[in-house]
Amino acid sequence: MKVSIELDLDRERAQQLSEGIVEFNRAAVPDLEPNEAETQFHVLAQDAAGNVAGGLRATCYWNTLHIELLWLSDTARGTGIGRELVEKAEEFAISQNCRKALVETTSWQARPFYEKLGYTHMATLHDRPKGHASHYLSKTLEMD
Repeated sequence: MKVSIELDLDRERAQQLSEGIVEFNRAAVPDLEPNEAETQFHVLAQDAAGNVAGGLRATCYWNTLHIELLWLSDTARGTGIGRELVEKAEEFAISQNCRKALVETTSWQARPFYEKLGYTHMATLHDRPKGHASHYLSKTLEMD
């Protein structure tokens, strides 16, 4: 077999990788619900003119919400918009049968913010990036 690094993998091969791991996982966890397939989504905050003032990108997979990124413009910070973005993402995740949430943040970013929202620190990877740390937090999502 030839092993190579691909910086610009074509869509067909990328899809083969995704489908391969899904099939492998389904064999290990055959009772997954159909709606536990991966669903990527965004939550946007827009000003009155329709300009993006912040947003969140996340994925629901298995029973977990994974917050991949959250960004707020300088004008949106400290206004409660960040909390609203996370709450909307959690509400959507619950509707997708997610029971857990997971987020990674770095030492200069938002660990205290997530902790105020009920996330619990699980682990820290020091010197990632160099001179800083990556923090991993989780939360059990409340069901109505």
